Amino acid sequence: MNERILQVFEEFPDSYVSGEELSRRLACSRTAIWKHIEELREAGYEFEAAPRKGYRLVKKPETYDKIKLLAGLRSKVMGQQVHMYGEVDSTQTIAHSLVGAGAFEGTLVLAEAQTSGRGRMGRKWHSPAGKGIWMSLVLTPRIPVYFMPQLTLLAAVALCRSIQQMCSVDIGIKWPNDLLIRGKKVSGILLESSGEDERLKYVIAGIGISANLKTEDYPEELLPIATSLAIESGQEISREQLIQAFLKEFEDLYFLYSEQGFAPIRLLWEALSVTLHRPIRTQGPAGIIEGIAESLDDSGALTVRTADGARIKVFSGDIELR
Repeated sequence: MNERILQVFEEFPDSYVSGEELSRRLACSRTAIWKHIEELREAGYEFEAAPRKGYRLVKKPETYDKIKLLAGLRSKVMGQQVHMYGEVDSTQTIAHSLVGAGAFEGTLVLAEAQTSGRGRMGRKWHSPAGKGIWMSLVLTPRIPVYFMPQLTLLAAVALCRSIQQMCSVDIGIKWPNDLLIRGKKVSGILLESSGEDERLKYVIAGIGISANLKTEDYPEELLPIATSLAIESGQEISREQLIQAFLKEFEDLYFLYSEQGFAPIRLLWEALSVTLHRPIRTQGPAGIIEGIAESLDDSGALTVRTADGARIKVFSGDIELR
């Protein structure tokens, strides 16, 4: 039915089509037409509605241009194999299955929308159609399992630097891997892995970037804490170009990490951090931890100095910036 509705609008480009006309053509009630228009809106189509005129199709959702994406790649490994989908449950799930089928390092999974996008600590990631970048990257690093948090920090640095290349926004990293603009979250990173005998077999790096979402694209409960690159910069972002920039930045840092270890990544992360030298609060194994975030240690843990002068390592969890 949605496809048939879109076909009618194709016949009347830039014109209003009344609900009565749509109802007559499609042999259904005007209430049913309204419900299908709302479904199309959720899928990224934009309509104007005017009394006594009906609906006008204003904008279709963006879709990825695979040829354009591959033609502009500057990375040699990352993104050389790309799998694109419309709506999926999660790009992470698909990437895991592709590894099982023999996918090699650098394989990229992209989706226009996710119905069950995953964030850290079991949270759901808001992933509407055609508005953001919802992707997963297959990695096969030769490092112990307990070094995986370093890769999370590396991904955050690469993403922050690539966004800085594309947008005039004041963006920074909240430990360990959230990207914030004016205190609101614009991107999240989730790494999932499979290991054996303390060695990583593979890692799936899930990246969600709220690129071109508008205020009305967010549920009301997310408006105080989430934003998009388009909202903050005042202009739409080329998703293909941002993906290309990220893959090149990530690949360069990934090779640097392989050659020189975590030390140069840690320095880059600290330079982009909005967490360090600020009061923070978090829940540790022994209770609430409050203090000043001082630095990262060699493992990627956050060092917090408490009021009594003690230095506590925070290895995982959420922190609250005070």
